[in-house]
Amino acid sequence: SKIASCFLVLREQWIRAKYERQEFMQNGKKLIYEDGTRDGMLMKRGRDNGQFLNRRFVLSLRDCTLKYFTKLDVSVSAILVNILAVFWKSSDWSCVCVSVCLLHQEIVEWFNCIRAAQLHYLKVAFPGATDAELKPKLTRSFLKEGYMEKTGPRQTEGFKKRWFTLDHRRLMYFKDPLDAFAKGEVFLGHRDHGYRITIGLPAGTHYNGSWQYGITIETPDRSFLFTCETDTEQKDWMRHFNAVINTPMSPQERF
Repeated sequence: SKIASCFLVLREQWIRAKYERQEFMQNGKKLIYEDGTRDGMLMKRGRDNGQFLNRRFVLSLRDCTLKYFTKLDVSVSAILVNILAVFWKSSDWSCVCVSVCLLHQEIVEWFNCIRAAQLHYLKVAFPGATDAELKPKLTRSFLKEGYMEKTGPRQTEGFKKRWFTLDHRRLMYFKDPLDAFAKGEVFLGHRDHGYRITIGLPAGTHYNGSWQYGITIETPDRSFLFTCETDTEQKDWMRHFNAVINTPMSPQERF
């Protein structure tokens, strides 16, 4: 997949940066990732049409922003992204990594510059924390990702294939794995608050999809219906969903 190949690129270029280019050997010099700014051209995937267009990106440690410009000769950016939020989910940084048609070295330099900026602000926010304690905050791994089919709230629409990510209690779904914005999400609370996971679909469900392994998520407000391609995927999603709703909610999650 595109995401899997992206991580292979990152791994390869990290090895080359360390052993061939020796970029992590300071020798009294400042690392290129710690300059605090970076300015260059990247191919960015559009939110609505999915097309890749050339955009100028500017990373600023001083402003804690990653800006991109639709035209080279304008001073106002098309969007401002807080550096601390860039790595919130894997597809959010697709404009920097997965969706870039540049030399692999250029991709990894952007990737590491943003991570270095994030680490700087984390050190400011948590002055007593060590690098080992802050490193997990740079990126987050989802409990599970993968395709399922889902239907709409009236449960009369056809089932459509969507990409799902389970981020603790948030089950988000996307039309494409590289979409930066979710089409919707399902909050998974504790079973004592009316949340329940059952295998299969309710009797009488109008189903016209190709995947036969159903899952029903019941919440206090409505039921959500999903289908999986295989029995193995169904059981794995069920395992993760049940683990979440069996976990007590923190005070912050209740509001």
